[in-house]
Amino acid sequence: MPYVLTVDQRASRRGPDRVADILPRLNGTVPTVLAFERTAGDEFQGVLAGAEEVVDVVLDLVRIGGWSIGIGAGPVASPLPQSTRAGTGPAFLSARRAVDAAKQRPARLAVRGAVPADAGDAQAVLTALAVVIQRRSDQAWEAISLVGSGRTQADAAAALGITRQAVGQRLAAGLWDLERDLRPTAARLLTRAAG
Repeated sequence: MPYVLTVDQRASRRGPDRVADILPRLNGTVPTVLAFERTAGDEFQGVLAGAEEVVDVVLDLVRIGGWSIGIGAGPVASPLPQSTRAGTGPAFLSARRAVDAAKQRPARLAVRGAVPADAGDAQAVLTALAVVIQRRSDQAWEAISLVGSGRTQADAAAALGITRQAVGQRLAAGLWDLERDLRPTAARLLTRAAG
């Protein structure tokens, strides 16, 4: 079942439009059912097939910062249109409600879905992940980027010019193990929220 993401740029009246830059990045790297596209002003929307991809996109946007993120989990009207802007159905309505709710939340993300209790659980886990990501140091991100791409801690240490133990300390300080545990949990809860 597809997931709809509705994302709104925060403080867009005080800064440059960032939607034009994020759309090619997402559409170039994320498998979509319907491509990410601008829906109105400083807002964009896309439709994804898998909960894992939703988690990836949400956490990437959290890391970049400056977005309110709404996730709608549930059915969409079919056949799907050519354009995301023309999409309809419960998941689109849920995504709209979610992005409005996200604007009022400290982590700036919200989930609404066909099964409200599971949507709330998914929102809680994604919020915890967002807090972890927002509090990471640049040094932790360096180590996580290398180890996350498949390098060993020894390889990461050599690339960074530090000891293997220092890499381990950066991973621990960045709560890398917790993120790896919570990502699949968030995806499972999103799947349940879709009904």
